[in-house]
Amino acid sequence: MTEGFLKVQDVLENYRSAVYEKDVEKFLSLYASEVHIYDCWGNWESKGISSWKENVVEWFKGLSADGILLKVEFDDLVVEENSDLAFVHCAVTFAAYLEDSCEKLRQMTNRFTFGLKKSNESWVIAHEHSSLPINMETGKGIFNVK
Repeated sequence: MTEGFLKVQDVLENYRSAVYEKDVEKFLSLYASEVHIYDCWGNWESKGISSWKENVVEWFKGLSADGILLKVEFDDLVVEENSDLAFVHCAVTFAAYLEDSCEKLRQMTNRFTFGLKKSNESWVIAHEHSSLPINMETGKGIFNVK
């Protein structure tokens, strides 16, 4: 990583722009090499950056193939931090737009928790957990509760 993330907010801004740009390396620069992720899509769990990279490459490839731009918004953001560790929780909305026409296709909101640590004076995500509430009658995830 050539530039560090001096503030936790820098990590979130980079997350937002890397997803929009579908830039795998920029996105992965947010994460510690030993990151541990619980995801509500695809693989249940990713341990380590190479495992996470496989998911990210497939995600961005799918967006590109479908001609989709994905905009990310963080809501109800709570950040607790000290000099070396930070804890973030929020609602993250992913809104899909057609690249050609900018027509909004769909959106969904997930619950996210990030555990960050300082590495070489830069914040990196050491743990990430995304989730959706579940409808107990159908067993399906509930999107856009907010």
